[in-house]
Amino acid sequence: MASTLVAPTHSELLVKKSRFIGCVQPVADRAAALEIVAGLRAAHPGAAHVCWALMAGGQSAANDDGEPGGTAGRPMLEVLRHQQLEGVLATVVRYFGGVKLGAGGLVRAYTDAVAQALLGAARIERVAQRTLACSTDYAAEGAMRRELAQARAQIDDVAHGDVVRWRFSLRATQADVLVERINNVTQGSAIWHETQGDNIES
Repeated sequence: MASTLVAPTHSELLVKKSRFIGCVQPVADRAAALEIVAGLRAAHPGAAHVCWALMAGGQSAANDDGEPGGTAGRPMLEVLRHQQLEGVLATVVRYFGGVKLGAGGLVRAYTDAVAQALLGAARIERVAQRTLACSTDYAAEGAMRRELAQARAQIDDVAHGDVVRWRFSLRATQADVLVERINNVTQGSAIWHETQGDNIES
């Protein structure tokens, strides 16, 4: 099961006079990640490189920021993947110390900077949630509330008009069972409405 981080954690390494400042933190998406990277560039104008890796489903990306190809961003991304993290940005700011490390040395340094930051990082499980919406008649309201409570679904909205319109969310893995139970208690009279796909909550 994928997890994300509770809060940013940092590391700092000195390798042959080069200083590597690592950070791992939770992020919502690539736009948020790029904002953080831009902030780091502004905060470290003397840094030789600001490399980063983002593990965020279809928005995942890695950037070597001028280091030899495949020696920084990709190894950092592999650390996040290996640790089964999702919605996490890893950044490493490098101040060059005048001694070249070679490709192998760079891979080790960037990997270690991320791995050491993760040692102190608190994690939280990411759970896929599904939002459902339906309409029922008033006679079914009591039964609906009992079913939703039993499934530990969160009621997001209830609107009373000609019918009762419900909007609620729960773990995606339990959604199909709940739909079946609601269809049973309403004797098939519940009308289901289109909702967006699953989202992830921590």
